[in-house]
Amino acid sequence: MKALQKLIEAISEITLRIKTQYPELYRSLDENPVTLPISKDDKINLNALNEYLDSLNHLLNNYLKSQNQAIG
Repeated sequence: MKALQKLIEAISEITLRIKTQYPELYRSLDENPVTLPISKDDKINLNALNEYLDSLNHLLNNYLKSQNQAIG
């Protein structure tokens, strides 16, 4: 249960960071191809949450890299 809580907290933290510091990126989160399962046959588990957290980190890191390249 602690692992689940930590994952949810990490997802909340990165989502809040994206929302407050990079609102232009936040708007594209609903277009992110890796999302949590939504059908009733799918189950949200630690693996799904880990994948979602990884996708958020990847999205943010790629965005930051592209912004640094645009500046430099």
